[in-house]
Amino acid sequence: MNKRNFLKSVGLGSLAIMQPAIPTLSAAAKTPSQPAKLPRHRVWINPDEKDTVAELQQRYAAYKKAGIGDIFFEADSEKHFRTAKENGIKAHRWIWTMNRGEKELLASHPEWYAKNRKGESCATNPPYVGYYRWLCPSKPEVVNYLKEQAEAVLSKDYVDGLHLDYVRYCDVVLPVNLWSNYGIDQSRELPEYDFCYCETCREKYKEKKGIDPLEMEHPDQSPSWRKYRYDRITNVVTNLAQVAKQHKKPITAAVFPTPDIAKRIVRQDWTNWPLDSVNPMIYHGFYKEDVNWIGEAVAEGVNGLHGKFPLYAGLYLPDFKGNMDDLEKGIRLALQNGAAGVSLFGSVNTTVLDTLKKASV
Repeated sequence: MNKRNFLKSVGLGSLAIMQPAIPTLSAAAKTPSQPAKLPRHRVWINPDEKDTVAELQQRYAAYKKAGIGDIFFEADSEKHFRTAKENGIKAHRWIWTMNRGEKELLASHPEWYAKNRKGESCATNPPYVGYYRWLCPSKPEVVNYLKEQAEAVLSKDYVDGLHLDYVRYCDVVLPVNLWSNYGIDQSRELPEYDFCYCETCREKYKEKKGIDPLEMEHPDQSPSWRKYRYDRITNVVTNLAQVAKQHKKPITAAVFPTPDIAKRIVRQDWTNWPLDSVNPMIYHGFYKEDVNWIGEAVAEGVNGLHGKFPLYAGLYLPDFKGNMDDLEKGIRLALQNGAAGVSLFGSVNTTVLDTLKKASV
């Protein structure tokens, strides 16, 4: 759901000096064991233009000291980006991908928007909330539009990389903790939340399989229809990754917590995307799970990736309710199960930074 509203030297010392008769060794041989590589953590931030450069210098210096090496900025702010970079932190532009509700876009291209199984368009009937305006990934015009957006972002010299969010279909099933918010029971896939059944999607699928999804008795249970939709999102990511590669900048994504959950409820097949790293949003409170689930989810994701690229466990700070012992446990579990670091969303204060440092050693 919307992150804003719902709502990251051992040397030989004096011993080496005291042994002049020992033959000179290579640098690698001189050090019996290399220091453990510290995690490189990340945070998601919506930059505030009221921040002064002096405030940002102090803040980002503290981030760097705590082991934060990358920031995903939800809005473009040259001041924030450049100050982060001055402090040795990579500054990435975090963009909404398939969920695009700009008024100009809605007015000029309503035909680009996804339709549910009932034939209702996101352009006129957004599901759940008013800002849920999902584009259809099957339309070449949509893919070209998103490539243009990526090009505009990556062409700026102060942007170090592209970070994709909402790179998926609408939630056909919400995390269970949110069902009561909308007064719905999603123990089965409901047609008003099942996307996309626009003419383009149906025609392209029929070309491949010889049947219109709407002619199926239970289209929600068709493996090939599901895979068609996984592949459409993967195609979007592949095209955006090509733009990033042309600029020699990394591309990353915020995704749903595990490969199984992502495929099942938002049609994301993220273990097969051409990314530089991935940030699964392992928000345990959303799924009514305890802190231990963070480690379990990380292990599932790492196993599914088979070493293709690093995984950074996305942690939702409000889920910890100020309990720093639980936050430390969650960070440690993520690292122990193969995460390259964590990505934090929420209020990153001094206490959180101290906990991050403590859990990373």
